Formats: sequence, structure tokens, C-alpha cells
Amino acid sequence: MSTDSEIIERSLEEPEAFSGIFERHVRPVGGYIRRRVGADAVDDALSETFLVAFRRRASFDRSVGSALPWLLGIATRIVKRHRADEARQWRSFAAASAAAPVGDGGHGGVDERIDADAAVRALAPRIAALSARDRDTLLLYAWGDLTYEQIAIALGVPVGTVRSRLNRVRRRLAPPGSHTAARLTWMAKEESDVAYGTGA
Repeated sequence: MSTDSEIIERSLEEPEAFSGIFERHVRPVGGYIRRRVGADAVDDALSETFLVAFRRRASFDRSVGSALPWLLGIATRIVKRHRADEARQWRSFAAASAAAPVGDGGHGGVDERIDADAAVRALAPRIAALSARDRDTLLLYAWGDLTYEQIAIALGVPVGTVRSRLNRVRRRLAPPGSHTAARLTWMAKEESDVAYGTGA
């Protein structure tokens, strides 16, 4: 199987080869964009992401094995153009989370579900209040499943900046007096994966 770097290299001579990058990464990039801007804007932002990537494929650093961080970096910049939609999505999510009743519905795993519901309700307004830079960093980590190094590549910042931002985000997402920010972050990710049908 060809690496992303090999596919991109080949696409410089055979443009149709770039479809391999699309096929390999459309789901994770689309899932990330959907979470950021909602279902109504995902198709446009996803198309624009891959169009920009195709046009800029000659600038891809082929020493990096995976194109996913590069693609998510492009997607993040495109999402910035959709900030109004993203802000509306977060406000809607926060309102829906606050209005949702907490209950077991008679199903197993009640404690886990109640914990996840509470975590999502607690996190939504806090995530909405983050700066754009911090929210981008958090969502690349939590929803893009990128490492610190991959986030640094995606955003074009040093790894230390990624660490600082995520540390600041964890402190801001934690309930006052709590030391459970990392747990809450991952609970919200798991909850959103279920809501968007992207979980395992």
C-alpha cells in the first residue's frame, strides 16, 4: 500500500492519483468538519478542504508520513471562515444539553450514561467560551485524534504551544475546584462520537 507521501508525489504527475488521499482521509476530515460547523455546512467545507489540498499538494512536506494533520490544518483554516455557523452550533449544543433530561431510560450502563450526559452539559458552554485558537487545538486533539506533534503541524505552531494551549484548555474546562478536565474532555468526545455516529 502506498503512503500518503507517495500518493501525493505521484499526483504531481498524475493528478487523478490524488483521489487516493481523498478516499483515505475523507471520513476523519469530514467527521472533524461536521463537528465544527454542523451537517448543513460540512459538504461545502469538506469540498473546499480537498480542493485547497489538491491545489497546494506540491507544498506538502513529504517527509511527514500521513497527510491527515496537513488536511486537518487546512480544514481548520476553512472552518474559521464558518465561525458564525460554528458558534451557532455550539450555542445550540449547549442549549440542547442543558434542556436534556438526565435519566436511564431503563437501559444498562446507567451510571456511565448519566456521567457522560453531565459532562457534555458541563463542557458545551465552556468550549463555546474558549478562544478560537484554544478551541481549534482542543478539537484537533479530541475530535481529530491527533497527537501533539500532528496538531503542531496542522496549525503551524511549535509543539510547546500545543502543550500550553491544551493545558490552559484543561484548566478552563474543569469544573471549579476539580481536577477532572482530561476525563471530562474524553467523555465529551465519546459522547459526541455516539451522537455523530463516528464511534467504534
